[in-house]
Amino acid sequence: MKHVAARGRFVDERTVYLDNKLRRGRAGYEVVTPLRLDGTHVLVNRGWVQAGKSREALPEVPAPSGEVRIEGLALARIAHVLEPGTSAPGKVRLNIDLESFERETALRLQPIVIEQHSPTPDGLLREWPRPDVGVEKHASYALQWYSLAGLAVVLVVVLSFRRVGAT
Repeated sequence: MKHVAARGRFVDERTVYLDNKLRRGRAGYEVVTPLRLDGTHVLVNRGWVQAGKSREALPEVPAPSGEVRIEGLALARIAHVLEPGTSAPGKVRLNIDLESFERETALRLQPIVIEQHSPTPDGLLREWPRPDVGVEKHASYALQWYSLAGLAVVLVVVLSFRRVGAT
């Protein structure tokens, strides 16, 4: 990951909503919009918006018009979630793959995604989860399994001695 900046115009009609994204215990969408550069495009993960009361109507999150300057982190891809089958094209998806999105939209895409950190007046929340969130859970699992392995070794040693002289 490295910090990048890009200047261009958003292609709002190609905006995609990534479903089932939680922030502060609430369900919502991450909003991903292509940014037109000089002859090419880059996907920008603009931020999170809370889902409405019904899944039938998507929240209104228009991209800023005109030329904008976006700053953020360059990522190799957007984190994927487990999905049965392949992602169907449409406005709402679980995942977005750069190659298939490029084929679907006929936009020439840069091989990165920008996770936007710069402010824009669109009302999106840009509190990105840290990559190491939840690592404590894995450390406690490791401690648990090493403790069980240690207990197994102790039991094998203790139970392997036979009483001598019991006649």
